[in-house]
Amino acid sequence: MTEAMSEAQKGRKVKVHYKGMFEDGTLFDSSEGREPLEFVLGGRQMIEGFDEAVPGMKPGEKKTVRVPAEKAYGPRHEELVLLKKKSEFPPAIKPEIGLRLHIRHPSGGTLGVTVTGIKDETVTLDGNHPLAGRDLVFEIELVEVEG
Repeated sequence: MTEAMSEAQKGRKVKVHYKGMFEDGTLFDSSEGREPLEFVLGGRQMIEGFDEAVPGMKPGEKKTVRVPAEKAYGPRHEELVLLKKKSEFPPAIKPEIGLRLHIRHPSGGTLGVTVTGIKDETVTLDGNHPLAGRDLVFEIELVEVEG
């Protein structure tokens, strides 16, 4: 195999191990103890900043990259934070912090939300991705380049 064949390039399927952290070093995700993450470079399967970090790497190579929010999960949108009355919830749904729900959006679609606050009569629902607005740090190890 030529050296260029073993290098990660756009359009090639790769396998990586990774650790995802906040800038303070707090771990939020990792492939440790699991199969490597497999995806096609440039295939829009990964956040932009992660996808851009891998081309040019060779199997066994490791790197640490900082991914700004705009190349990760985007900015937070306060208009996606909703306050609902507890009485608006169906009896079968008991709101708890961290509960993920799908609600009907005024435009007709559905919006995935997370319960982020509960008060006496109201529940706060957040439709932002949990990592929106955060700069992220990834430790990436290229395991394999297929093809």
